[in-house]
Amino acid sequence: MVMEEARATPDSVVSEFEGTILRNEDPFSYFMLVAFEASGLIRFAALLFLWSVITLLDVFSYKNAALKLMTFVATVGLREPEIQSVARAVLPKFYMDDVSIDTWKVYSSCKKKVVVTRMPRVMVEMFAKEHLKADEVIGSELIVNRFGFVTGLTRESDIDQSVLSRVADLFVDRKPQIGLARPGKTISTTFLSLCEEHIHAPVPENYNHRNKNLELRPLPVIFHDGRLVKRPTPPTSLLILTWIPLGIILAAIRIFLGSVLPFWTTPYVSKILGGQVIVKGKPPQPPAAGNSGVLFVCTHRTLMDPVVLSYVLERSIPAVTYSISRLSEILSPIPTVRLTRVRDVDAAKIKQQLSKGDLVVCPEGTTCREPFLLRFSGLFAELTDRIVPVAMNYRVGFFHATTARGWKGLDPIFFFMNPRPVYEVTFLNQLPVEATCSSGKRPHDVANYVQRILAATLGFECTNFTRRDKYRVLAGNDGTVSYLSFLDQLKKVVSTFEPFLH
Repeated sequence: MVMEEARATPDSVVSEFEGTILRNEDPFSYFMLVAFEASGLIRFAALLFLWSVITLLDVFSYKNAALKLMTFVATVGLREPEIQSVARAVLPKFYMDDVSIDTWKVYSSCKKKVVVTRMPRVMVEMFAKEHLKADEVIGSELIVNRFGFVTGLTRESDIDQSVLSRVADLFVDRKPQIGLARPGKTISTTFLSLCEEHIHAPVPENYNHRNKNLELRPLPVIFHDGRLVKRPTPPTSLLILTWIPLGIILAAIRIFLGSVLPFWTTPYVSKILGGQVIVKGKPPQPPAAGNSGVLFVCTHRTLMDPVVLSYVLERSIPAVTYSISRLSEILSPIPTVRLTRVRDVDAAKIKQQLSKGDLVVCPEGTTCREPFLLRFSGLFAELTDRIVPVAMNYRVGFFHATTARGWKGLDPIFFFMNPRPVYEVTFLNQLPVEATCSSGKRPHDVANYVQRILAATLGFECTNFTRRDKYRVLAGNDGTVSYLSFLDQLKKVVSTFEPFLH
């Protein structure tokens, strides 16, 4: 019986990426993401302008020409590491949102997995190997000139024949057992001829999976970067381009009014300008004279977390910070306490501030966009037993208000450029003394407890990931901040004003 089950388990699969693993068969929006995130608004607009030409080429069966045109416009003049950065930090989130779970169940049931794509391999390889556990990724290869710039051309004159030969080279001794692909004349018509069994997408929900130990879902995307919230399909891209000038004006108005008006006016002004702040739970009263302040322990979703908390409490609450830019400190309507990451020095700073009044701290140390909480530092638990957990969350429509690869000084601007930004603030009860270090509990136990109750409130999952893990995935570094001079920061804005001044 065991031997029969082993024989029944599929040994290998070759699967088409577009239209099979992904439900959407049109790669246009992924080239738009590369254009926007690796280059800027001008290239983004140029590619959108050519969409009608690309569509006509597709309709008249010049699919290779359409693909080459998209590839050229999206990549010419870029350096390959810039494309790799987008493929590592931006594209996986959008790919994952489009994965067909029924196809994944068949694909993941096999031992050896090969993914075939018509896009340049560099755009797909990281996602396929990290999240789909592919052994090999076959796609077109971008040509890089001797100066390190991508020419926009690919090495393959005929991608279909190239795919056929490379799949054949991978399976010299035995044919791949399963071929997954779209029906019709696509890149799949070449490699399917090499496979023993053909399965066409969409895969039926009741398909008889022979491997009962298959994985139900791919490895989730916890960290991702980039400014765009929605996948830039042609209609969405046109809407974004139309909105950007209005969004910049709206952001300037919101930031100006937020910095000059008193806190109690915020709920009224927010509604007039399209924003909303939803408050749940009962916030504590300000500390009496002579008493130490309350430490508000918040989940960290954006740079705006402490500012929104101050607006809700209708008083200025200083915030502990580490990696925010000097511009953000200047624009901040609340005081900031910059940490050094030297434990004793930071502990002294926090204690000193608590002796003066309330304080906000985000013990994750960095933001996370997905419904996960990163590991909480236990430092806050050592310094006070007056701890009030606060669950922060937000919703935006067009632009993300966080970045790991770009300049953080633009975070509040992008947040306020959204038409209807929404913030949710949920106050939990102050921790009882028996749940704090005053009762003998260890700091990391207190931190883990606070993380769990905040995750339960938001419906999130707890993780052991840290700031370093995030920056290694998204930016290829450990997240260490170097403080630049004003001139250096100005140069950085001019060169990386994402994506408006490229």
